[in-house]
Amino acid sequence: MAEKNCNNGDGVCKRSSVLSWEQIRNLNKVLTEVVPVHGRGNFPTLEIQLKDIIRKVRCRLDVEGIKVKDVRLNGSAASHVLVKDNGLSYKDLDLIFAVELPSEVEFQLIRDIVLGSLLDFLPEGVNKNKLTPMTLKEAYVQKLVKVSTETDRWSLISLSNKDGRNVELKFVDSLRRQFEFSVDSFQIVLDSMLLYYDCAENPMTEHFHPTVVGESVYGNFQEALYHLENHLIATKNPEEIRGGGLLKYCNLLVRDFKPADEEVKTLERYMCSRFFIDFPDIVDQQRKLETYLHNHFSKEEKSKCDYLLILYRVVNESTVCLMGHERRQTLNLIAFLALREMGQLPTVPNTSSVTCYYQPAPHVSDMNFSNYYIANSPAAYDHSYHTWLSCS
Repeated sequence: MAEKNCNNGDGVCKRSSVLSWEQIRNLNKVLTEVVPVHGRGNFPTLEIQLKDIIRKVRCRLDVEGIKVKDVRLNGSAASHVLVKDNGLSYKDLDLIFAVELPSEVEFQLIRDIVLGSLLDFLPEGVNKNKLTPMTLKEAYVQKLVKVSTETDRWSLISLSNKDGRNVELKFVDSLRRQFEFSVDSFQIVLDSMLLYYDCAENPMTEHFHPTVVGESVYGNFQEALYHLENHLIATKNPEEIRGGGLLKYCNLLVRDFKPADEEVKTLERYMCSRFFIDFPDIVDQQRKLETYLHNHFSKEEKSKCDYLLILYRVVNESTVCLMGHERRQTLNLIAFLALREMGQLPTVPNTSSVTCYYQPAPHVSDMNFSNYYIANSPAAYDHSYHTWLSCS
């Protein structure tokens, strides 16, 4: 991979690099692979290639006068392209469309354009005349997010996949923080690949393929790539990340990533503090944890248990911003989720290293007190959103 140099004289602009032929082959596979978008109820499954949905959405945006500066592959999918066996769970397919969003009109127009594009992927024989954007949203959209603040203006439309491999289309005007850790900071500019698909008559070869540029918004491409290749954890200012990056940090730990230096360990406090600022209520915490487990550990039941045990340790050791009862409440929630996941494993896990502490409550001495209680089952959360989910 050849590094793309900058001419600013101080060497700090080494944030981009040209992809190798092997990486371009990986990228081509990601863009041309058929990804199912599962419909709710009786709605049929859509079979989508990323290159096709990008083309259709971009064309419709152009017709409506919304200019797309570029389109990028982001997150774990981009990391997979650069280092195929990187130890990360390759789930969501994140696409970033760089656009201008000056008003609410553009937000709504983009939403309708994406939903309208889904009509082109419906199987033959389906009557499309009565399918409104609202109907398509209820059938195929996992979540809608709109953020409009002084520093951040973007929207996200996530298309459903039962295995957690959602196609996520993000339309970004401005976004102050674009990564959590160095290993997920990569963005690959797709424009040259898309142009090749439209214009080239011959398949790509090692000696005939487009030039593709990757970028690390972490700041230094080669440093971030080194972290990815060697399973190292590094970040900057986690207090700027929504949720503090706490859940992703524990995800990296459970996949045998190690802190790149001692400073990362000290940043655990900032991660925990920001997480509890963003999710102060125990109900919000449970919803966030269960959604994260569903999206990032599909069909990885054993890893779910290990992940929750690591999260318990980090929260227990590094939380300094909560009152004692709040801290215990969160730890009890994590322990409950871990025990629930253990109960679903086909074999009983080895608990020889697990220590449980029990202190009877004072009212147990009351002869009228019953030892039995009925535990309410965890609330079932609907992962579909009937309107924009505001993150402002």
